[in-house]
Amino acid sequence: MIAGDRTSKASSNAGTYMDSDFWRGRKKQFGAAVTASFVLLQLLFLTVICYLFGSVFRQSTRLHNLKVLSVDFDGGIIGQSLQAAYRSVEAPSFPGLVTKTTEDYEDVSEVVEAVRRGDYWAAVYTHAGASERLATALQGGSAATSYNATDAITYVWNEIRYATIASGSIKGNLETLIAVSRVAYTRINGTAALSTLNQSDPAAVAAYLNPIQASDINIKHSPQSTKIIYNTIPMVMGIIMQFFFLMAVNGVASSLQLYSHIPFFQNLIVRVCLSFAYTFFGSLCQSAYFWAFKENWDQPASVFFLVWMALWLYQHVQFLVFDVATTFIPMAFTSFFVLSWVIANVTSTIAPFELCPGFYRWAYALPAHETFATLITIWSGGAVNRLYHSLTIMFAWAVVFAPAAFFALKYRCKKAAEAAAEEEQAKREREEDLKKEGRELEKKARRPSHRSRANSTLDGTAALERKESEYFPSATIPFEGTLKRVFSA
Repeated sequence: MIAGDRTSKASSNAGTYMDSDFWRGRKKQFGAAVTASFVLLQLLFLTVICYLFGSVFRQSTRLHNLKVLSVDFDGGIIGQSLQAAYRSVEAPSFPGLVTKTTEDYEDVSEVVEAVRRGDYWAAVYTHAGASERLATALQGGSAATSYNATDAITYVWNEIRYATIASGSIKGNLETLIAVSRVAYTRINGTAALSTLNQSDPAAVAAYLNPIQASDINIKHSPQSTKIIYNTIPMVMGIIMQFFFLMAVNGVASSLQLYSHIPFFQNLIVRVCLSFAYTFFGSLCQSAYFWAFKENWDQPASVFFLVWMALWLYQHVQFLVFDVATTFIPMAFTSFFVLSWVIANVTSTIAPFELCPGFYRWAYALPAHETFATLITIWSGGAVNRLYHSLTIMFAWAVVFAPAAFFALKYRCKKAAEAAAEEEQAKREREEDLKKEGRELEKKARRPSHRSRANSTLDGTAALERKESEYFPSATIPFEGTLKRVFSA
């Protein structure tokens, strides 16, 4: 075997032994850390997903909590048919009908206003004189020709108020209710109506076969397809935009040592300016993509600016929350907080609390829920107005977390200054150690060693011998001893 190969193999074995020793000392520590992360992350995702799914678990059994106002302005057989229809479909999976009299609501406009205020999710009412018009139409003539089945029962709803719930659970079920009321009319009054029917008049026969049809009053018509995600993804975007930006700001400021070398109030001014500027333009962009994808949704220009201001407040609150959280929560656990905070906020907007278990009502206090409630009011032209508590809660978040962010920045600067001072002290100590070591090496270099003195003596003797050899050749010389003594004197 070549000597170089043996040397290479020996060094490779030595490196392997060294790596093995290095790993052996850290194997247990690595395993414990990875196992802890494995378990904690599984528990985290299990918790947040259970919380999210739990909010909509068996949601259909709580539809009766969506209250629908019912007023009978007719007072005849059509009103009776509507009530009979509700009794046949009444169930936990059907919106709850709240029947009121004409003394409570004297006019249709009052019914519409009740839905507009948000007192009810919807309303259904019978038109005054609907039964009389139908009875007259069955007799034929001009009354039968002019009869309009949609003038019998009308429902009122707000399409933009939780669009998926409004379109599916409200509109769909109310149309089912009115269709069943047509069947109920036939069962209650079919025989009597047939006895008065002018069977020779096609218009009268058509009125008999189709006495009741649904018509609706939509508080805010919303034909755009994007409305189904208004209460989910945009709310999340407003949160993670602030988190990513704060991570970037903190990383840059730490790498440039701004927290430790710039006065606190200068850091504060920079922080405040960044928070307002970034959330200002971030909310502008978010409002812009609402506007860009509104399709043919009819909205005045003022809605764009109102949405912008609402989202600005929302994003600024999120900025303050993350500014405080990232200061005091260790970096290893920041992801736990961020994921939990995002899921908690989006769960508060994914469905109305009437369809969630009672526990979830604590989320009335979360910024996302109150912001979405504000957006519903803006988009529907002032309907479902809950600004008196939505804005109160949002400003409460700002009032609490603004001073908290102030002290968080102060704490961050203090810790950064302490770390910089410790690093500077350690640097000075290293420099002193290096200087001391250099002086010692210099002293050693100046002081000759015992071996050096011995070598100097040997060198002197050798020089003398060379000098003598020049005068005394190795050949035999007469009187050699006498000459050596003379010249060496």
